[in-house]
Amino acid sequence: MTDFVKDWVAQSAYATTLGMRLAEVGDQAASIALPFDEANANPGNALHGGIAVSASVTAAHALARHVLGADTGPWHTMDFQINYLAAAIGEDIRATARLLRRGKELCFMAVDVTTDDGKAIANCAIAVRGRLGKEAAEAPQAAGDHGEIDPGFMAERIAANPFISGRGIAMDFMRDGQVRLVMPWQHSNGEALGGVHEGAALALLDTAGAMCSWSITGLGKFKASTPSIQAQILAPPPKGDLVAYGNVGYRDHEMYWNDIEVAEAATGRLFARGTVLYRIFS
Repeated sequence: MTDFVKDWVAQSAYATTLGMRLAEVGDQAASIALPFDEANANPGNALHGGIAVSASVTAAHALARHVLGADTGPWHTMDFQINYLAAAIGEDIRATARLLRRGKELCFMAVDVTTDDGKAIANCAIAVRGRLGKEAAEAPQAAGDHGEIDPGFMAERIAANPFISGRGIAMDFMRDGQVRLVMPWQHSNGEALGGVHEGAALALLDTAGAMCSWSITGLGKFKASTPSIQAQILAPPPKGDLVAYGNVGYRDHEMYWNDIEVAEAATGRLFARGTVLYRIFS
């Protein structure tokens, strides 16, 4: 097992906080094991969608870093697509990344997330880039919003969610298809090289997407799930407070396409963006 990859997982506070363990890494595959923990779950012991995201990007990075080599960083996820197939309810999961193609600085991978008994939870397509020491281009500014404060009716509910509150995520604004969430810097969201772990940043993006949809429907006797997320990370997430801006881009009855930007709170620099497909139905 490649020592620098093993150390990266073991020394990333976010990975250890969630309970991730690098089970294997080789030239063709890498696997992250994650035992069930109520701190990672929604009510009813269903794992939060951000857990599958986090395990997937960690497995993909482990494989890409191993294949590309220790001198090819810093690394970030160029493109990420996850489809959720089933809920993991009180179950251990494993994310296994398989190499599809390696280039000079890019690795293309497929990731399967399963329970220990083989039930399919999610599948992903991920491309990870090794920057070969190149500085990031000047980041664009997030579009931002009006700056109004109105946490809305879901603020207390997300504060009571163990996984979301564990990330420090809080609602600043939620109304009429628009949301703003903040995630203050905390060590438990960090990765070994100093910034925010991509899994934590994508969990913020995921949560913002869900909240956009709920801002339209309001509370009721509904069921809800995230069928799919597509996102790009423009550069390794920085160490600092993050803010997510979300808008419902399109609605087709129970289906919502929510456009999300994640930026550094202090500067407004955009470093992640994506679309969260969310479903709320009765």
